[in-house]
Amino acid sequence: MTTSDPDVSPIPYSDAALEFRDEIRDWLKRNAPDELRGVEAPRVPSPELQTHLDRWADTLTEAGLMCVSWPKEYGGRGLTGVEVALMNEEFARAGVPRLTRGMGEGLVGPAVIAHATEEQKRRVLPPIISGEHVYCQGFSEPGAGSDLAGLRTRGEIDGTDLVINGQKTWTSGYYKANWMFCLVRTDPDAPKHKGISYVLLPLEVDGEPNGVEFRPIRRMTGKALFGESFLTDARTPLDNVIGGLNQGWKVAMTTLGNERGGSATTQHVAFERQFWRLVDLARERGLAGDVRVREQLAWAWSRIQVIKATGFGLVADLAAGGSGTGLGNGSTAKIRWSEFQRRLMEIAMDLAGPDALVTGPDYELDEWQEDFLATRSHTIWGGTAEVQRNIIGERVLNLPKEPAPAKKTERKEAVR
Repeated sequence: MTTSDPDVSPIPYSDAALEFRDEIRDWLKRNAPDELRGVEAPRVPSPELQTHLDRWADTLTEAGLMCVSWPKEYGGRGLTGVEVALMNEEFARAGVPRLTRGMGEGLVGPAVIAHATEEQKRRVLPPIISGEHVYCQGFSEPGAGSDLAGLRTRGEIDGTDLVINGQKTWTSGYYKANWMFCLVRTDPDAPKHKGISYVLLPLEVDGEPNGVEFRPIRRMTGKALFGESFLTDARTPLDNVIGGLNQGWKVAMTTLGNERGGSATTQHVAFERQFWRLVDLARERGLAGDVRVREQLAWAWSRIQVIKATGFGLVADLAAGGSGTGLGNGSTAKIRWSEFQRRLMEIAMDLAGPDALVTGPDYELDEWQEDFLATRSHTIWGGTAEVQRNIIGERVLNLPKEPAPAKKTERKEAVR
């Protein structure tokens, strides 16, 4: 199997950045566990693999390699976007997973650092770094998916607590979480985007359930990696409201900005590995010489290079002192990789031929079948492709918004 050399980069890194890269490279040479080389950590690992991953996470924590982009005063290393990108590249080069603290590190932490009080930062952030607090997300609701501001889950003040009642859906990672970060409506009379609070909610209090019931939502693959959440008189201290009561929308936007940006600087590494496995599949099926197959594979490789170039462009922006968020980078990255993965798995199904249709109670899904089914949702979660295009059109290109649909009476008049 062949992949491109992660050492080759078109970015003119500074001497300090290259010195940091060498530091990480040397550390990985000494510490990278052989049992995890070549392993891409699945969402639900086997017990044996989980033991290895937990041990590796402890090693990374002790070395100060968790939550590395957080400021030093809050337990991070204060790494710049360029340094994080270089670190990611070195882990990919060493062939070991670059573990993080998940939603706590990538979503909750940045929102807390940007909007919380000093007391909240000192209290909330350390348990994320240590892995003591593991978060799941309570944003979407059955009647408020892409229209997040339409949420109806209520939070009512009772003394020094906030009492929460409502329902959330698409709660990723609920099965391993002990905390939830969620949006609740604390002022029902305020305008749509006002009166919303960003709340940190413990799932247990003194060892007892805290009014949150999870029900798994089974995917087409048969697995349940997310669920729906029912909150009944769930309680959390008002001290766990981040950014102030009724000020949660701006906090949520910080979280969503981090979610949609993704790991744009290193996604191409996993995609390249998957591509070469697909080439191996074409060879096994005796289709590597078929012109149509070669055209499809060439299309896939070219798209991977576009994704790679986009990631390097983001790093170049950071290296030049930019924010990495210009020109709708988060939205464009989400569209590119989600639509690419859907199409790539369609190509895989074509190459697998009739075997792709074999499934049922007595047949385990193979790698390609599972990824094909899983990627059907990639253009939906995290902001649909249609919503992302609207964001780019309206906020980046300054195009006019689509006209509101005509009311029923207006449509009747038009018909007459």
